[in-house]
Amino acid sequence: MKSKIRIIVFLLLSALIFQVPAFSQEPWSLEQCIVYAHENNIRIKQQTLNTEYSKNNLEQSKMERLPSLNGSGSYGVTFGQGIDPITYEFKNQTVQSINMSLNSSVTLFGGFQTSNTIRQNDFNLQASLQDLEKLKNDIALNIAAAYLQILFNSELLEVAKAQLEITRLQVERTSVLVNAGSLAKGGLLEIQSQQASEELQVVNLENDLILSYLNLTQFLDLESAEGFSIVIPVLSDIEENELLFGVNMVYAEAVAALPQIKSAEYKYNAAESGLDIAKGSRIPSLRLSASYGSGYSDIRTRIDNSTYPMNEQLRDNASASLFLSLSVPIFNNYRIRNGIKNSRLNLSSTELELSNAKNLLYKEIQQAYADALGALKKYRATEKALVSMEESFKYTQEKYQVGLVNAVDFNVAKNQLTSTQSDLLQAKYNYIFKTNILNFYRGEPIKI
Repeated sequence: MKSKIRIIVFLLLSALIFQVPAFSQEPWSLEQCIVYAHENNIRIKQQTLNTEYSKNNLEQSKMERLPSLNGSGSYGVTFGQGIDPITYEFKNQTVQSINMSLNSSVTLFGGFQTSNTIRQNDFNLQASLQDLEKLKNDIALNIAAAYLQILFNSELLEVAKAQLEITRLQVERTSVLVNAGSLAKGGLLEIQSQQASEELQVVNLENDLILSYLNLTQFLDLESAEGFSIVIPVLSDIEENELLFGVNMVYAEAVAALPQIKSAEYKYNAAESGLDIAKGSRIPSLRLSASYGSGYSDIRTRIDNSTYPMNEQLRDNASASLFLSLSVPIFNNYRIRNGIKNSRLNLSSTELELSNAKNLLYKEIQQAYADALGALKKYRATEKALVSMEESFKYTQEKYQVGLVNAVDFNVAKNQLTSTQSDLLQAKYNYIFKTNILNFYRGEPIKI
């Protein structure tokens, strides 16, 4: 009986182990998160399909240079008075007939519309590929921001726990003094109130950390955040030389590298080709056509009234034709003229979109640079303030322990220290994120 129970327990444990998601086994790095999102994000998959659609359009436009070839066949039965479709004689009887043909045509010259359509579709494909890269970049930046938020909340939680531990020790010491009659009970109540407030702060920060994990897993489209964790990297000290490059330098590199600018440029080139296609509609076109066909009638006979077999009829009735046709546009209800006007408007619109993309990029770089510079200044100032604040709190703590400072003053000093520590962490992570954005604009991968 015991052996059976062991087997059942073993099977249940095995099932649970195999049901745990792969990400619960080890923490994920930022690079792993980005790669996973690029491979599984639904929006990326949709844009990939759009790219395939553009690729098919390009291939089809290339195939338009080849001749077309189509076959047709028909079988008919005529009852009563009718014309034999083979002999073109009136017959008052049932006639069965078969007709077959092959038709082919090719455009010899079409106002360069085919070649311009190929160019346009090629530009559209390149724009679609760049849109895909832009989407990947946006998702990577969102994931980096969510990843850094987890790191920030984790450090903030550790700071709060450390401060809570200091307060807890003070509560224990104050309790001893109150019980010994060396201190009034009001001092204990005040420090206990501070402990309760800090315990609540720890709970709130724990919830913030849970929500930041949830936010990242939602960016990754994971079913659950349970068991998910990230690698906690060792962050290097902030170096001011990371901001030696200026806004114009970053912008010059970004314009040459970022996919949103390339996409806008390709769309402008596609619009230029679209205008050439519209202008080509005014040019005469030359087309070559050829056909081959034959037919059979069951009532047709030879001159000597002998049976005329189908294979011989198909051979004898065969005919071929070759046509060279010229089409000259003269008047088409102003469709060509308005088509050209609309193509010019579309070209102007894409030119404005290109300018807008560049302007928006420049503003984003300006903002990121200003944010990074502001975060750096705040970090340096807060760093200096924290040194002074730690010394001040240490001194206040020593005076509180000998009864020279009351609990209210102690709590004020402690809250100021905690607030300064929080400000330092916020400035640090804000600086890290903004400098990553600037480096990303310069063509460097996101790294923490």
